[in-house]
Amino acid sequence: MSTENLPQSPEQPPRKPRVAVVFGGRSSEHGISVVTAGAVLKAIDRTKYDVLPIGITREGRWALTADEPERMAITDRRTPEVEDVAESGEGGVVLPLDPGNREVVVSEPGSVPKALGEVDVVFPVLHGPYGEDGTLQGLLELSGVPYVGAGVLASAVGQDKEYMKRVFTSFGLKVGPYVVIRPREWERDEAAARKKIVDFAGEHGWPLFVKPARAGSSIGITKVDDIAGLGDAIAEAQRHDPKILVEAALRGREIECGVLEFEDGPRASVPAEIPPPQEHAYYDFEAKYIDSTPGIVPAPLTPEETAEVQRLAVDAFEAASCEGLVRADFFLTDEGFVINEINTMPGFTPISMYPQMWQATGVTYPELVDRLIQAALRRPTGLR
Repeated sequence: MSTENLPQSPEQPPRKPRVAVVFGGRSSEHGISVVTAGAVLKAIDRTKYDVLPIGITREGRWALTADEPERMAITDRRTPEVEDVAESGEGGVVLPLDPGNREVVVSEPGSVPKALGEVDVVFPVLHGPYGEDGTLQGLLELSGVPYVGAGVLASAVGQDKEYMKRVFTSFGLKVGPYVVIRPREWERDEAAARKKIVDFAGEHGWPLFVKPARAGSSIGITKVDDIAGLGDAIAEAQRHDPKILVEAALRGREIECGVLEFEDGPRASVPAEIPPPQEHAYYDFEAKYIDSTPGIVPAPLTPEETAEVQRLAVDAFEAASCEGLVRADFFLTDEGFVINEINTMPGFTPISMYPQMWQATGVTYPELVDRLIQAALRRPTGLR
């Protein structure tokens, strides 16, 4: 029997790509990640994408969360928690580990696991260890799920300030003086490790900046003006990371520049300048996120200086094999630009410099988020 005259079922409309926004995490930057997720959730075009918000608690539980970005904001000088928006205090979300299956499952104690549908791309807005450092990226590579931002290697390099500087130096980018104290050095001979820092201060002078080697958002950093403050600064840095980095203070203007991956390759935004905060010793966590010290966008640079920092930002992006996006931070000294660090998943909070720089360049916040998702969807997982 011919089927030509039978009524045909209308074609199903194509399914919208499904974006899992993963946020929170086990690092000390948990709260800022939640704020970033709120801003990204607001910006995603819901006519173009389906969205699945997934939070990771400070203890590491993956939780299905409410899609309510207004609850993910800093209030009363307090950053939000994943637990504030989690739909349940128990159970968890499980990503597939089979590259042929992208279905996400949620399980609750005493209940049958429930399938939440397939995920086409993950937008991991985690900051710091256990999310921005290549660990989550490795999981997604194993799962065969595309994701926004840098791959495993670039994420790890971008998180570890020591190896970041080593990579930059090998590619001819100028970095400031620094010294690293690894955990085994400290455990083997604490006095020798302290002397290493004191000798560094003798060579480069005070003040010094003592930092966790693998943290961000200026958390755990102390500006040390003399030897009397060194012990407390080391203890504060080690509270966040057993490996610490000590940097000489650079005299110069703080300049930032964003890099975004377009179809034809990475491009740099107009740069921004971070003026010295009036009520803080330096641009610390409080100045960045609580008191919202404003940056100057675009930075008041000469055309030659602007072109130079844009070139260096793209060079840093390429040197670390980055993908998607980067914020590159520099000091403009009397000897020229010195790169301080890159951030492979910079903050996307409403006051963050990365989206502000692209806004000034002509890329709106929603367009920025869309470009990042589209770049991730174009890119295969695996070796590339």
